[in-house]
Amino acid sequence: MTTTAVRPPTRQSPPVKTAHRAERLWKASPLTMIGLIFGVLLSLFPFYWMIVIASRTNDAANSWPPPFLPGGKLGENIERVLANSDANIVKGLMNSFLVSGTITVATVFFGSLAGFAFAKLRFRGKNALLLIILTSMMVPIQLGVLPLYILMAKLDWLNTMPSVTVPFLIGGFGIFMMRQYAEQAVPNELIEAARVDGCSTWRVYWHVVAPALRPAAAVLGLLTFMEQWNQFFWPFVVLADPSNPTVQISLRSLNTAYFADNSQIFAGTLIATLPLFVVFVLFGRQIIGGIMEGAVKS
Repeated sequence: MTTTAVRPPTRQSPPVKTAHRAERLWKASPLTMIGLIFGVLLSLFPFYWMIVIASRTNDAANSWPPPFLPGGKLGENIERVLANSDANIVKGLMNSFLVSGTITVATVFFGSLAGFAFAKLRFRGKNALLLIILTSMMVPIQLGVLPLYILMAKLDWLNTMPSVTVPFLIGGFGIFMMRQYAEQAVPNELIEAARVDGCSTWRVYWHVVAPALRPAAAVLGLLTFMEQWNQFFWPFVVLADPSNPTVQISLRSLNTAYFADNSQIFAGTLIATLPLFVVFVLFGRQIIGGIMEGAVKS
């Protein structure tokens, strides 16, 4: 009887070259770091320049070479902006908060509801309706200004907040974005299980779909709020009464004189920018987290 010797398994050396290549792939090069630093400085410079001019007198703001360090007139310039009866910036801030907040809530709610319907429900004409919504995204708002203005006049909504709120309560971008996210984030098995438990369509949306769409809803809400806060063209058309402006119309009122007071204009711009900065700092992680989660799921 012969016996065969069993050789112990040989240890394979780890792929050192492959590991080093992967490490070099994810490590930023010095040129990349220089480019990122330059991009950050280039992005922050307009905000720094706004603070510099807002804290100077108008003579210093118009001098050459221009100043590059902040002055000591920021508080005084802000007081002058708040006391400017032509700009009425406090009323503009309140109106912009009301308009932007209302449109944001409505866009997120109706967008997620319609997105769920287009992604998971079956009904006749779904593809045709979705095509119409996508087509509406290709039409610029300038082409519909005249008929929309006539409609606002017939409804007696000119110079009122409904004229800048109601036409934008829902948009094609919000519906399409939530539909795409619901397609990936909400499994069909989860909806079928809720149906088996006796949930109606509304309860399926509220208890199953809405929690799953929360990251995309946060992104859509923040983008909508910032877009509506910076809206100028349509409020400028329908809000002719200077006593009832939005914040962008208030800023425009600061630049109506023959001799522009740049320090006051930049101080008003700083006041109008601070709410957006606060919102972005508080909820900026939701934007990044929602985008990254959607990228991983797709």
